[in-house]
Amino acid sequence: MMTDPTARVRQLLEEYSAPRVCAADLLCDRHPADAVAFTIIESDTTAVDLTYGELRERSSRFAAALADLGVEPGDRVGVLMGKSADLVTVLLGIWRRGAVHVPLFTAFAAPAVAFRLTSSAAKVVVADADQLPKLAPEAEVAGDPAWQVIVAGAEAELSVGALLAKYTADDPRGAAVAVGPDGLLVQLYTSGTTGTPKGVPVPLRALASLQLYQEFGLDVRPGDVYWNIADPGWAYGLYYTLLTPLVTGIRSLLLHSGFSAPLTWQVLEQFGVTNFAAAPTVYRALRADSAAAPAGLTLRRASSAGEPLTPDIPAWSTGTLGLAVRDHYGQTETGMLIANAWQDDVRAETRAGSMGQPLPGFALAILAEDSDRVLGPGEPGRVAVDTRASAALWFSGYQDAPEKTASRYAADGRWYITGDAGMVDEDGFFYFSARDDDVIIMAGYRIGPFDVESVLVLHDSVIEAAVVGMPDELRGEVVEAFVVLREGVAGSPELAAELQRLVKTKFAAHAYPRTVHFVDSLPKTPSGKVQRFLLRQR
Repeated sequence: MMTDPTARVRQLLEEYSAPRVCAADLLCDRHPADAVAFTIIESDTTAVDLTYGELRERSSRFAAALADLGVEPGDRVGVLMGKSADLVTVLLGIWRRGAVHVPLFTAFAAPAVAFRLTSSAAKVVVADADQLPKLAPEAEVAGDPAWQVIVAGAEAELSVGALLAKYTADDPRGAAVAVGPDGLLVQLYTSGTTGTPKGVPVPLRALASLQLYQEFGLDVRPGDVYWNIADPGWAYGLYYTLLTPLVTGIRSLLLHSGFSAPLTWQVLEQFGVTNFAAAPTVYRALRADSAAAPAGLTLRRASSAGEPLTPDIPAWSTGTLGLAVRDHYGQTETGMLIANAWQDDVRAETRAGSMGQPLPGFALAILAEDSDRVLGPGEPGRVAVDTRASAALWFSGYQDAPEKTASRYAADGRWYITGDAGMVDEDGFFYFSARDDDVIIMAGYRIGPFDVESVLVLHDSVIEAAVVGMPDELRGEVVEAFVVLREGVAGSPELAAELQRLVKTKFAAHAYPRTVHFVDSLPKTPSGKVQRFLLRQR
């Protein structure tokens, strides 16, 4: 059946902009009670189905618990959990209450978790039992934490299990709260090169834009076995592993286990996955383990996002997966913007190195470096979204950060500046060339240099530090650090290892510098800005 993309954009925007629109209804209650929402898979590939009826009952109980704990509509609730049935229950309970979900990546160290909880003024945090040490008083949480802690996956006086047993599904305190189209679902954080992480408020009406990508970019259809492997602690995973399957009622897989190539092959085969999405790092790991690839995979679609897709992956996947992986591009602030889309009405032949064409609901252009002049085909410049022609654009600014918001827009508000550089060809295919803000993308995770540098300079031996992303065959990029030491201190493998541990402890386990270079000085501009491009050239 043919779909008019323009009409579909208009239809979804109208549906999700109704004055009394309700998250609990859109994400759960309107779907058949016996329909499977998620299949939760354990590391041994045993699995259990979670239906919408079960989710409605469980999330109503949890919403009543939140109300009893003093959580009001609009309050923030932090969630420090891995993929599980409890995670989906907790999130739907938060949204049913009309509260706002603050995602906390489980690889974050205590200070990174504490910053997000403090910045968002979270009233409650729900954490897996193995994450609790990050919330302990000795975990460098400044002052007396204002949030209450609910434990998931273990027995405790205040635990998910105990709360679900305490309240009933018909408790009036668990009734769904309609927050309207501009009410917030999520407040997540993105990092840049300078300053603290920025809060990105995601309104309920953003669901229309997210659904457009699932329909047109990924081409997820009823009957698909859909598996987006991305972690829901980050935007791509939260948006398209959890939110869009829920809003569309499409059954999705959640793997309650760490990543491994053999396990991924096993899940793809055993569960008959037909629509798969992952970062290029996952595909590179699968390619390295090609000998274990099962015969007869049922993949109909395979998509990549989070970092640029190198040309070797589509070439490899054509023979091994039975189809060429397609590259897609987006941001935390916008969701997906550009794609080598799969849906028949917008699908086009891919072009080598291109991330595709703008998705329905968006219009983009390449601007000059020094002005808002739109450049012609083949001219490199800044990738920008035309706000006047992009009905699906929902980002309106960072939370309580007007200066940072202003830096993302042209003076007249016409253009949202992505911070990425690229070009467009004569047929409207876009090509990514670089990030102009030096954010490092490792295995699909965005790492702000400032976050890592701020930790490195905490060491008594360090005067200053700069980090850059360097090419890596498996992860796309890895963090490397350039460190200037105090006079009289000599660099050594032992000191390098100490600095790596410091980053793991104070910021995030995945963001430590794989290599530490001890240097006499850092290259800087006359105004004192570190010239990271010169460090990369070293």
